[in-house]
Amino acid sequence: MRLIGLAVILSVSLILAPLAAEGQQAGKVPRVGVLLSNSQSSSSTNVEAFRQGLRERGYVEGQNIVIEYRYGDGQLDRLPQLATELVALKVDLIVTSGTPPTRAAQQATRTIPIVMTLVGDPIAAGFIASLAKPGGNITGLTQITGELGGKRLELLKEAFPRLSRVAVLFDPGSAAQEGIGTLRDTRMVAEALGVKLLSLELRGPTPDLEGAFRTATSERVGALLVAPGPATELHRKRVVDLGAKSRLPAMYGSSEFVDLGGLMSYGPNQADLFRRAATHVDKLLKGAKPADLPVEQPTKFDLVINLKTARALGLTIAPTVLMRADQVLE
Repeated sequence: MRLIGLAVILSVSLILAPLAAEGQQAGKVPRVGVLLSNSQSSSSTNVEAFRQGLRERGYVEGQNIVIEYRYGDGQLDRLPQLATELVALKVDLIVTSGTPPTRAAQQATRTIPIVMTLVGDPIAAGFIASLAKPGGNITGLTQITGELGGKRLELLKEAFPRLSRVAVLFDPGSAAQEGIGTLRDTRMVAEALGVKLLSLELRGPTPDLEGAFRTATSERVGALLVAPGPATELHRKRVVDLGAKSRLPAMYGSSEFVDLGGLMSYGPNQADLFRRAATHVDKLLKGAKPADLPVEQPTKFDLVINLKTARALGLTIAPTVLMRADQVLE
């Protein structure tokens, strides 16, 4: 009888053991790393949008999800170390913003899932094989930067119909070739519009912004098109200030420049991309594989105009463009 009782106990234990393990696994609080190139203050809007997306999916930070934030504070050379720190913490996945953080995360791990945001051309960067089938440990959202260069030039031309010469400020060293892709796309549109382009390259961690603006002024360009990329993003305030000093109307790829005093911007709504990144995080935490989770494109684009800056520059923006603006800063 005692042998039979022992056998029953062993059998029940064997049955309950997997269930207990499953219960422990289900109760595990996921840990997510977030790697950003900018400072905490300058990233606050996008971070809050990401948190909102998580809340919409039932995640409450500090309760059923832990988020480890790492900010590069504009120093791109710090990103590899920060990515390594997140890997050492054994995070379940890493969320990145832009090409440099995504590159750092990719170099730090080939197994931990990575959810990228704000990357211009993830295929050219070598992050994914295709949008539909990423094929590795990286998925997320792209902001298709290159394809928007022509649209930005079209809006500039419509805003200022007499425009004939435009300088393009871009970063040829961008790993994802955002600047190059934008320039190539813009050239085709410029030819159709009869606009001549002047290419101004920004190289190195401390690009010669003053020199680029001096060249634009000496070449008597009528406007400036600032292509997205690490160099321009990290030096947003200087770019905007130099544009105002040179009295050049400028079109940017992000509304953050307009908030700092830039004239116009057209591009994907970054906060919306961060909010949508939470959907990828949710799917990955529930067992989806990044190799099979399609990379999504922007669905919301914003045209933002700073009328205060227009008045300071003595400019009149065409009414048709003002009517199309999603946001006008008075």
